[in-house]
Amino acid sequence: MNKQELILKLKAIIKPYTTNTEAFDNLTEETDFINDLSINSANLVDIILDIEEVFDVVIDNTDMERMLDVKTAVEIIETKLAAK
Repeated sequence: MNKQELILKLKAIIKPYTTNTEAFDNLTEETDFINDLSINSANLVDIILDIEEVFDVVIDNTDMERMLDVKTAVEIIETKLAAK
């Protein structure tokens, strides 16, 4: 799976949780989940659980705390997939 495919899957996971559709439509690797997409911390946990399910990976607490933007989320997912 290349980075673009991974970002498309990630967008599908994020979409139900964001209230800022303009920021979502213009999502880039620099997009911040909380500041740009207006996702609250409880929903961020839901997103991480969905990522674990969709990509069949386990995200530990250290990675969870770092996963605040698209770029970091992609890096963590790529690392977890490569370790499988």
